Amino acid sequence: MKRVFFILILCFSTWHLKAQEPDTSDIMMGIVTENNDTIIHKNIDEVVIIPTRKFKNKRQQRRYTRYILKVKKVYPLAVKAQTLLVKYESQYNVLEDKRDRRQLMKKLEKELLAEHKEDLKKWSISDGRILLKLINRETERTPYNLIKDFRGDFSAAFWQGIARIFSNNLKSGYAPEEEDLILEEIVTLIELGYL
Repeated sequence: MKRVFFILILCFSTWHLKAQEPDTSDIMMGIVTENNDTIIHKNIDEVVIIPTRKFKNKRQQRRYTRYILKVKKVYPLAVKAQTLLVKYESQYNVLEDKRDRRQLMKKLEKELLAEHKEDLKKWSISDGRILLKLINRETERTPYNLIKDFRGDFSAAFWQGIARIFSNNLKSGYAPEEEDLILEEIVTLIELGYL
């Protein structure tokens, strides 16, 4: 009797089970047959290999850790700058009157200052330097060119002068394979969700 009861329970419990369906969502080309072998082509996520950092001493490790924290603090604002550029550049280019363009830029500037003014007051000069690099990375244009395009030559020259006082350069580009290699690695790790 126990066996029959056990078999009935087993039958009823497996009644609702279904076989797992194969994942066909990312198959790129389907099935290819080569030399009597069947090959399935499937898209896979990109694998990023970043070498581990070796530090000579604790001081270098602390500096690297602080740099990561600064990039994590600044990166969201650079991403926001890129989204705002995409959003407002088309509106800006449609306007033909210089007065309307200036009003649009002043409106955007007021919105950004109202939202981020208190945070920006707490930033250091190196935070600003990182932000300039990341804005260049995200928008693929130097901050100098962005200011020149939206505010004019005089404003771009003025802000370049202010930046030079604080040992920054709005015209400097972003070089991910050279001087900005560590910054690129950190941003890649942030985008992948590792940091």
